[in-house]
Parts: sequence; structure tokens; C-alpha cells
Amino acid sequence: MTVSILVVDDEPLFRERLGRAFEKREYRVFLAGNYEEAVALIRKEKPAMAVVDMKMPGKSGLEVIKDGLAAHPDLEIVVLTGYGSIATATEAVRLGALSYLPKPADVDDILKAFAQSPELDIPESEEEFQAPSLARMEWEHINRVLHDCKGNISAAAKRLGLHRRTLQRKLNKFPPDN
Repeated sequence: MTVSILVVDDEPLFRERLGRAFEKREYRVFLAGNYEEAVALIRKEKPAMAVVDMKMPGKSGLEVIKDGLAAHPDLEIVVLTGYGSIATATEAVRLGALSYLPKPADVDDILKAFAQSPELDIPESEEEFQAPSLARMEWEHINRVLHDCKGNISAAAKRLGLHRRTLQRKLNKFPPDN
């Protein structure tokens, strides 16, 4: 029997990329872009696992955890967020999430978090964890802030505490490999 997973994220590109990565590992994947779609899929399909983004338009990932577990108590949930804080991590776990991961997290990170659950039979990866380089983390953070500013270079530069031209130079570079 194929294990099912629900991916809930308001960013279509990230959601679809993560969904394809789970499909390659032979999971049955359901995709949702917001609270309403997620809860409807949880009620209808009863997935074994869910990866839930914390910050979404409308109701947050915390609401998905609370209402999703009310509809399907056996659901195992891992929360992803680009805006991590101890308060939201504590609240997510208190509501029933198995784990809390900062974005960007890949499929191996997520499966490692799900492997903590004794109810799920997920083999742990034999690969040794390789932390991303500082340059890679900086590049990803800059792009996340730029996305949040809807591509406005001046607004992103102000949030990052950089001069606009410095930010433009950093954006013209290719992303680091690791």
C-alpha cells in the first residue's frame, strides 16, 4: 500500500516541486494551496502525513494543524516555515505537529522528521547531513525577502539593511551550489 502525503503551501512552485519529489519516492501526493483546500483533502482522503506551511493567506498553518487533527486524529504533521520563532514552534507542537522545520527544507529533511513517529514506517536516510553553505543561506534569505516585497528591490534592500546597488549586485550572482 502506498503511503499518502498532503503538501500545504501557498507558493505554487514550491508546493509542486515538493509534490513531485515525494511522487518520485512513490508517495501518493495531494496538494493544497490554503487552509480550505487542506482541510477538505484531509477529510476526504485521510492522508497519513502532511507537510504544512505556517504562514499562508487567510488561516495559518496552526489552524490547519488544529482542524486537520480534529478531522483525522491519526494524521502526522510536519510544519515548514520561512519565519520561524520559538513561540510558533511551541504552539505547533502543542497542537500536535510532529516536528517544525525552517524553510528551505528538502524531502530528505522532511522524511527524517516523519521518521521520528513510531506509527510511520519511514526508513531513515543513510546519507550524512550536509549543511548548506553560508553563501547559499544568504542567497536564499535575500530571495525570500525579495519575494515578500513582491520583487521591489528598494523595499527588499531596506528590509535587509543593504544599499539598493549592493542588493542588485548580489542578485546578479548565480546561487551557490551548496
